[in-house]
Amino acid sequence: MRPLGPLCDAVRSPGLAVLQAPPGAGKTTRVPLALLDQVEGRILILEPRRVATRAAAERMAEDLGEAVGETVGYRMRGAREVGPETRIEVITDGLLTRMIQSDPELPGVGAVIFDEFHERALAVDLGLALCLEVRGAVRPDLALIVMSATLDAGPVAALMGDAPVITSEGRAYPVETRYAPTRRGPQERIGAWVAEAVRVALAEAGGGVLVFLPGAGEIGQVERALGDLGSGVEVRPLYGSMPIVAQRTAIRAVPDGARKVVLATSIAETALTIEDVRVVIDAGLARRSRFDAGSGMARLVTERVTRVAPAHVLTHIHVGTDPKARQVRGRLQDALRGRQKM
Repeated sequence: MRPLGPLCDAVRSPGLAVLQAPPGAGKTTRVPLALLDQVEGRILILEPRRVATRAAAERMAEDLGEAVGETVGYRMRGAREVGPETRIEVITDGLLTRMIQSDPELPGVGAVIFDEFHERALAVDLGLALCLEVRGAVRPDLALIVMSATLDAGPVAALMGDAPVITSEGRAYPVETRYAPTRRGPQERIGAWVAEAVRVALAEAGGGVLVFLPGAGEIGQVERALGDLGSGVEVRPLYGSMPIVAQRTAIRAVPDGARKVVLATSIAETALTIEDVRVVIDAGLARRSRFDAGSGMARLVTERVTRVAPAHVLTHIHVGTDPKARQVRGRLQDALRGRQKM
C-alpha cells in the first residue's frame, strides 16, 4: 500500500489522519506495523468483530515471524493474548470505552486506529468522540487514525479538525456479476437453492467459493443440502459462536489441489481476508436487529438485502397518533427516497 509514507507524515504532524483504501489493500495489517517506528507507546487498533480481531493479530504476528502475544497481541471480552513487550493491541470496539472510563489519559498509548469505521457502531462513534476529547484536553500527542474502504471521508475529516485525507487506490481485479434466476417458491428452504448455486459455481469456475448466509441455522441447512461434494472439496462453516480452531480452519488456505466452500455469516464481510476465494455467492438475505414497538424490545429478523430497505423499515415504524411523529417519519422517508434516486 503506497500511501504509507504520507500516512506516517500525517501521524507525526498533525497526529490525525483519515485513510481511504479499498478492501484487500492492507489497511488492517500493514498500517499498524508501519507505525511501530513512528509512534511511542502502544498502538490500539479497533475491530468491529471478534473473529477479525483475532485474525488481524495472528496475521501481523505471522508477518513479523513471532507468536501472538509478543510484539502483536489482542484483547477482547473473555480472551487476552498480550505480553510485557506488546506494542500493537488489536481490540474490540467496546474495550476502548472502558479503557477511557478507567483512565482518561490512556497512559502508554501512542495511537488509536479505528478500522472499518463505515460500520458506524455506537461504541465506535463514542470511542472516537472520547478520543478527540482526550486529545484536546490532556493528550495532544495521541495520534488518531480513521480507516475505511467505503466511508465518505470529508465529514469525518472535518470532525477531526480538518485531518488530512489519504487515499490508496489499491489493486483491483475484474469482477463479473451474475444474477441467479428466481425459481424458488415460497415454501422452498434456503438450503436447496443456495446449494444448487454452489454446485454451479464449482463446476464453472476454479478456486474456492464464499457464500454469505444470514445465520448459523441457514449455514447448517446449506451444509446438509450440499452433502458430499467429492474428494478435494471441503465445506467450512464460519460464524461467530464457532470454536476458535474451526474459525481458523475456515480462513486459512487449503492444500494444493484442494478447494473449499466457506459458508459464512456477515462476520466475513469486513476486516477479514479469506484465502483462495474466487467466487462469492450472496443469498440475498440478512439478519438484522429491529425494534418491535409492540413488545418494546429489539428482535432479530431475516430480511431481503435491498437498496430500498431503509425506507421499507421506516414505513413500519409505529408512531401512534402523534401528528408531529408522523411528520418526522414522512420527512425521513422523503429524504431516503431522494438519496435512493441520486
